[in-house]
Amino acid sequence: MNTPVHQRKGSFLGTVRAVLWGFLGVRRNADYQDDIAKLNPLHLIAVGVGMAFLFVLGLIALVNWVAG
Repeated sequence: MNTPVHQRKGSFLGTVRAVLWGFLGVRRNADYQDDIAKLNPLHLIAVGVGMAFLFVLGLIALVNWVAG
């Protein structure tokens, strides 16, 4: 029986790890299926948006450092 999405209790570190693997684009199918079963999709979206924002800020800082 599947756990309802709003009651999934994945760890913060597990969510961050899943998002980082998603950014790289490599993931074993077994780990992917495990993430689907355990992690809350809303947490994945929030962490993904936050990490994308940090990535863009890092790129901006790098460009300003190189060009400045």
